[in-house]
Amino acid sequence: MIGGDLSQLIVKPTLLLDPNRAMRNIEHMATRADHSGVRLRPHFKTHQAAAVGAWFRARGVTAVTVSSVDMAAYFADHGWDDITIAFPANVRQHRAMNDLAQRVRLGLLVESVDTAVFLGQHLTHFVDIWLKIDVGYQRTGLDWQDEAGISAVAVAVAQFPHLRLTGLLTHAGHTYHAQHTAITDIYQQTVTRLQRIQASLQRQGYTVALSLGDTPSCSLVETFSGIDEIRPGNFVFYDVMQWQLGACREEDIAVALACPVVAKHASRQQIVIYGGAVHLSKEMSAEGDYGRIAHLTENGWSASHPTARVISLSQEHGIVQADAALFAQVNVGDLLVVLPVHSCLTANLNGRYLTLNGDWLEMARF
Repeated sequence: MIGGDLSQLIVKPTLLLDPNRAMRNIEHMATRADHSGVRLRPHFKTHQAAAVGAWFRARGVTAVTVSSVDMAAYFADHGWDDITIAFPANVRQHRAMNDLAQRVRLGLLVESVDTAVFLGQHLTHFVDIWLKIDVGYQRTGLDWQDEAGISAVAVAVAQFPHLRLTGLLTHAGHTYHAQHTAITDIYQQTVTRLQRIQASLQRQGYTVALSLGDTPSCSLVETFSGIDEIRPGNFVFYDVMQWQLGACREEDIAVALACPVVAKHASRQQIVIYGGAVHLSKEMSAEGDYGRIAHLTENGWSASHPTARVISLSQEHGIVQADAALFAQVNVGDLLVVLPVHSCLTANLNGRYLTLNGDWLEMARF
């Protein structure tokens, strides 16, 4: 059920999902991981849906990443038994962590002695501990140059037999502000920095794995040498941001927001859509817009319009700047499709998907 038939199901902003594109993206990333001999531990915060998770399982993925304790519990309920929570451990949730650790192989992130000691004193089941390392993004984590600080946390973890010092984990998020060559350079720099810490800990008697996760580098680097696992998430859907970075092609973008047209303003050549910040977020592209415009087609949606952009968002309103041809073509009551700038946020805001087959897929709500 695509094109005109699909449009009959859409009465308000609706997040469309192209399963074929998503499964193709999964296959491509899994194949690249296989060729490099690394584990693909995809981040499920992008799709947050058990049905989409099943597409990964069908490809042979057995371990996943999530961003919260609640998300970990949701995917544990759906049969995933090797889960890393790639967010600094929130010690106030230690009881829920302990419950999870009874059910699955659970990985937790630690970046301070205090957190390590608290978890060691309050958890009673085995957990994997990953030291969160900041390799240059400067969001969170132990500074990669702080060998003494990293060593102190490792020592704190090792004193508790139920805390397994498993590895070093990083998110090189500064790749999102780079372009193709610079992204691969950041990857190589990241691996070098992680390996330096790994060697330092090895000299102290600790054997640790290396885990790296950001979609730009995982999409562009040819060979994942020197690491043990990759944790990209956004790649399952991609988006305008990744397209602009060169991490994907437009035809790899697997989600788009179908929005009813509610008004037209000829003097400004602008089209008003029912689809605002509560549906798309206020994430802006590198070119300063909030999304690209396409049309529903017999195969899903068209290539994006060469000039039309979502130029303004309020809570429910989206303002599309059109050219003369598009403005004349579109009528109130029609549907326009917006390719999102950031698919993770767009998916989270909408809560469910309408596939091009006409099926509704529900996301978890946390």
